[in-house]
Amino acid sequence: MPISNLRNKGRRRPFLFLLLLLIFLWSASCGLVMAKISTATTISQIEPQLMSNVDVVPKRHQLGLSLYLDNCTTCHIPVPPQVLPTESWKVILEDYQHYGIQLPTLIDPPRQLIWNYLQVSSRVKSQQEERIPYRISSSRYFKALHPRVEFPQNVNIKGCVSCHPSAAKFDFRTLSSEWPD
Repeated sequence: MPISNLRNKGRRRPFLFLLLLLIFLWSASCGLVMAKISTATTISQIEPQLMSNVDVVPKRHQLGLSLYLDNCTTCHIPVPPQVLPTESWKVILEDYQHYGIQLPTLIDPPRQLIWNYLQVSSRVKSQQEERIPYRISSSRYFKALHPRVEFPQNVNIKGCVSCHPSAAKFDFRTLSSEWPD
């Protein structure tokens, strides 16, 4: 083997080592950033006393809540995850034709953080034969949360504000005067 080939082979080893070191450092820094993102607790749009809305949101899912609010409230009031089963939220998140409207792609990891929040905050479907509701009006959880309310034939989330005047702020606990208790 000529001496020049041995020199080039010796030069490749440090280059390969540096390349592997850079890949490792880049991977480690990405992992640290993702760890910080997934445990962040800053919520931009809601007040702390409303954080629990229907159920308490664990701190590790509050960024998912914030992303949910940031992404979904641009078109409609935020729907509490508790009114639909987990399986419905999965279908809704995966559907790019969201109720007839083409949604911009929500790329991961934000979609994963939103999914983690929705999964923890929603209810699981208890009966295997139960159909997965795509609308809140056909959800038994929605009906269970509103036991004394007689709804019109077509329930629309725009109608929520008639009984929940602060629904746009994700406050479904504050009720209009006709519902004092």
